[in-house]
Amino acid sequence: MIKTTIYQNHAGQYTGVTCIGHAGFAAYGDDIVCSAVSVLVINTLNAVEAFTSDAFTARTDPDSGLIEVWFEHPAGHDGKLLLDTMILGLQNIQEQYGTDYSRLTFEEV
Repeated sequence: MIKTTIYQNHAGQYTGVTCIGHAGFAAYGDDIVCSAVSVLVINTLNAVEAFTSDAFTARTDPDSGLIEVWFEHPAGHDGKLLLDTMILGLQNIQEQYGTDYSRLTFEEV
């Protein structure tokens, strides 16, 4: 299962994202759930880096499926909008394929 956690401060501002695991929906290379989640998360983070001034640090580990991002300051307006669209996509995947393959949670930090 892929576990994605969205971290927010007490004001609800995005401070980080962790995505880890593999969906297990199908064999490696044929897993559409894993591919969809990966594309959403990676493209969103690339967009935040390319189109906003939100600075962040990232750590990845392909074996575990880890993508971990921490913003230096809470995401600004444009970063929030990009993360909101990623969350919408992740929620849709969870609804369509179930929480056995992808689970999205929110955590206050």
